Amino acid sequence: MATYKPVVVQAFPKLGERITQDTLYWRGYKTPVQIKEFGAVNKIDFSPVSPYNYAVTASSRIHIYGRYSQEPIKTFSRFKDAAYCATYRDDGNLLVAGSEEGSIRLFDLSGRAPLRQFDGATKAVHVVGFLSDKYRIFSGGDDYSSNLWDIPSGTEIVSYNEHTDYVRCGCASKVNADVFITGSYDHTVKLFDARTKSSVMTIEHGQPVESVLLFPSGGLLVSAGGRYIKVWDVLKGGQLLVSLKNHHKTVTCLCLNSSGQRLLSGSLDRHVKVYSTTSYKVVHSFNYATSILSLALSPEDETIVVGMTNGVLNVKHRKPEERKENSQKKRQPAYRTYVKGRTYVPKQEDFCVTKPVKHVLRKYDKLLKSFQSSKALDAVLEPPIRLYTPEVTVAVMRELHRRGTLRSALAGRDEKQINLLLTFVARRVIEPRFTPVLVTVADMITDIYQPVVGQSAVVDRQFLKLQEAIGKEIDYQEELLEVLGMMDTLFATFTKKTTTYLEEKKSNGLTETIETNTDN
Repeated sequence: MATYKPVVVQAFPKLGERITQDTLYWRGYKTPVQIKEFGAVNKIDFSPVSPYNYAVTASSRIHIYGRYSQEPIKTFSRFKDAAYCATYRDDGNLLVAGSEEGSIRLFDLSGRAPLRQFDGATKAVHVVGFLSDKYRIFSGGDDYSSNLWDIPSGTEIVSYNEHTDYVRCGCASKVNADVFITGSYDHTVKLFDARTKSSVMTIEHGQPVESVLLFPSGGLLVSAGGRYIKVWDVLKGGQLLVSLKNHHKTVTCLCLNSSGQRLLSGSLDRHVKVYSTTSYKVVHSFNYATSILSLALSPEDETIVVGMTNGVLNVKHRKPEERKENSQKKRQPAYRTYVKGRTYVPKQEDFCVTKPVKHVLRKYDKLLKSFQSSKALDAVLEPPIRLYTPEVTVAVMRELHRRGTLRSALAGRDEKQINLLLTFVARRVIEPRFTPVLVTVADMITDIYQPVVGQSAVVDRQFLKLQEAIGKEIDYQEELLEVLGMMDTLFATFTKKTTTYLEEKKSNGLTETIETNTDN
């Protein structure tokens, strides 16, 4: 009896990922360090001065971490309820944070007790920050107000009540010490000037605004809300420059790298996307375990810290650059060491011992070997194979068709199995590498189960999806043929026409007639 030959799974070329300088740069981070916080991380902020510690706001505490420490080096816990938006001042000496009870606390990094406490908000304060003059604080909260506070006197300077919903994000201009911006759930972004009694600009984002970011030059503003990230030209009165929709769920946070040439966005879809600020195209993407609430990049781009809804802090550090001049490479054995003996030809008196090679058959091969066609088809329709290696499923179908047992393997199935088969066929039949086999399978399924059409709503729905998929593919093919015809016409006009000898004779009126006489 001949030995069984396993099913040959046809190998298809895979489209390689395009490796760019951005890909190499953003992959140059070490394996992340996971730190568990007490609650969802709503804000991460790096100190602008060396050694670039970062403040993490989660639950009712603010933890200060060193760049490489996995335990907090300092903790501020003087909050009765949740703390929000702990932000450093530009000199790195002071830290300000909002709270659920409506008070704003100012901390000195060298102490633990708050230096100042600003009261006046009637509801939770979700956003706070320093103006660039370092002596004033702006805030926004759930009472719809945007306020400005004086640090030396601890009093409120001005209050703006222009938003009609919660104020959840804000930022200050680094160019003008009087300008700050707030974003609200009323779908608007407002630009305030401390020298005026009302906002100087209102921008309609179109979605509840979750994050705003002002470029260091002060000319461009980025707003994030819903699935959209929008870039506005402030100097042109808030003109929309570009609208990005690369996330599948709400965008929650934004940040810039140190050079301002890359924009990072985090979302509830578990992705951090990196955009070029010249083309606004995605140049890289990070994937995380759960939804992202906060994101920060250290001033020298050495560390990326991401805060998630489950309270986990994900910290990535850049890999140190390898110094080739100092590293002594261990000498490897010569090439001849590895190939020694491979070309040896045994002599007549030599006794050759061969080691039998044991071939382990996969589950579907064992079933095919024992002629269990239906069970072999069931084996390759299991989720791991069907979803991630569909070429194996199609290869077994091709083998069953070659044996002439495909029809019997498809027959006699219940509603759940038919639904599974039709789902796979409808999804993969439009792929050119699978089309020849799956068209045959679809034809057989339709022929076998045509008498039972109308008895199951689930099966009928899958038949309609299959019909729709094939109909769309036929339409695409017809459109491609039309385009191909247009291209052929264009290429025909581009072709240079050459004059033949016969055409030249005709143009001169001298045509020759060649007669052939046949001699009998």
